[in-house]
Amino acid sequence: MPAPNQVVALLARAYAFAAARHAGQKRNAASEEPYLHHLIEVANLLAYVTEGAEPVLVAGGILHDVIEDTPTTPAELRTLFGHEVASLVAEVTDPSGLGEDERRQRQVEHVRELSAHARLLKIADKTSNIRERLACRPADKTDEEILAYVEWGAMVVMGCRGINSKLDDAFDEAYEAALRKFGGL
Repeated sequence: MPAPNQVVALLARAYAFAAARHAGQKRNAASEEPYLHHLIEVANLLAYVTEGAEPVLVAGGILHDVIEDTPTTPAELRTLFGHEVASLVAEVTDPSGLGEDERRQRQVEHVRELSAHARLLKIADKTSNIRERLACRPADKTDEEILAYVEWGAMVVMGCRGINSKLDDAFDEAYEAALRKFGGL
């Protein structure tokens, strides 16, 4: 593991970069919450379940949507954050040009090919997304649409489980709460 000052510098740069690149983006139309809150939640969850031992994973959590949602390139990430972080972010980035159904199916099928870090990041991302739907219902979604999202998230996570029991438990808690809230149980 890098020296503590290098870890702090990496994470500070990642937070600052994500904040600048995602500036003005909102997480959910109902809450108007800055998108950065999602990235912070994912990174915090990863830091918690790894007890701070995986700074590359945490940095990847902060930056995981920057290629998909901003003009950032993989080469730019590599230059700024190194090969490990850039590779992790690229690994969890969906190819551009896919329709929603195609993107979702690809995630379910592709997840088993991912590295352990990428699978952990996927679980943290899905956990955060489900928690968000629990905290602030998307205004334009029915219970059935939310449940469909939750079930799809569970199919993605199914291919990721078994690496970190704390993270598996965090997902299960969010998943079960969503089923109770939106009529799946």
